[in-house]
Parts: sequence; structure tokens; C-alpha cells
Amino acid sequence: MNKQQLAAKIWESANQMRSKIEANEYKDYILGFIFYKYLSDQQIQFAKKQGMSDADIALLSEDDTETADYIRKELGYFIAYDNLFSTWLEKANDFDVANVRDALSAFERLIHKNHKKLFDGIFNTLQTGLSKLGESAAKQTKAISDLLQLIKVIPMNGKQDYDVLGYIYEYLIEKFAAKNRVNFIPRMKSRC
Repeated sequence: MNKQQLAAKIWESANQMRSKIEANEYKDYILGFIFYKYLSDQQIQFAKKQGMSDADIALLSEDDTETADYIRKELGYFIAYDNLFSTWLEKANDFDVANVRDALSAFERLIHKNHKKLFDGIFNTLQTGLSKLGESAAKQTKAISDLLQLIKVIPMNGKQDYDVLGYIYEYLIEKFAAKNRVNFIPRMKSRC
């Protein structure tokens, strides 16, 4: 996926979120879910480099403390199979906003002590703001599911010739700043 295609996908995601939350907040949701996808994908890649098969990855849980502790030590975090971004997608109609709440809570709990400064609270805005995505759990689930479907194609495998996460961050900040300038100019003119 080149930068233009990625920009179009990000903008489509932003447009989808706009009807549900304030414009100054949508970047936090998009970035939060994209970063969670990134961390999930990184853990899967790490597990495969360690010789784990897809069947082994499907067994990843907190109950396997030896494996969970090893991954936490190496990556700084651990995500159980049930909480991986890709697993959310596999659930299809069985996916629920509670899956996200549980996953983000578990992520916070399973950060390795040496990586607390790096990861602690990184998903707070996303976690505390899920209720803004709809008046009911069903509407929140639908909004998140739609966003996950858009985000799933964003490449996180490191094979692009640019920093995907950096580009997404800069793109959203640039677009958000441009929107604020547009809103700011009419207010300034009315004061003159």
C-alpha cells in the first residue's frame, strides 16, 4: 500500500468516525486502534520468529505464564490470542465492544515492569471513550466493527519503504490542524 492509498484509507476511517464523536477526538480512536493492530501484529511476527505455528499462537493465554512472561520480557507487553486484533476480526458477528474493553484492560495489566514508562496508559483515551461511539453496546460494537474493517488492510509488516505509523500520525495531525484553521478563520473574521 503506497502513501496515497494509505491516506485514502485513513481519511475514510476519519469520515466514518466523524458522525459519532467530536472532530478533535476522532484521531485518538483511529490512532488507538491502529496502534493496537500494530502491537498485535508485532507479537504475531515475534511468535512466528520463535518457531510458533498458527496453532501455537491460537493457544496464547495468560494461563501459560511461562510463554506470556517470555513474550512480555522480550516485547514489553503480552496480548492473549483472544485479544489480538486479528482475533477480533475472526469473531465477525460474535465481536462485541466488551472484547475491546477486556483487551485494553488486559494489555494495561500485562505490561512488563521494565516497559511501564513506554506503554502505561497508552490506550486510556481509547478505553475511556468507547461509550462515545454510540448510545448502546450494540451501536458501539457496530462503530468499532466498521472501523476495524477499514483498519485491517493497513500494512504493519515493515515491508513498506516508509514508516507507516509515523505517516498515519503526521497525516491525522496535519488534517486535524487544517480543519481547526478553517474553523478558526471565520471566528476571527467575525471579531474584526
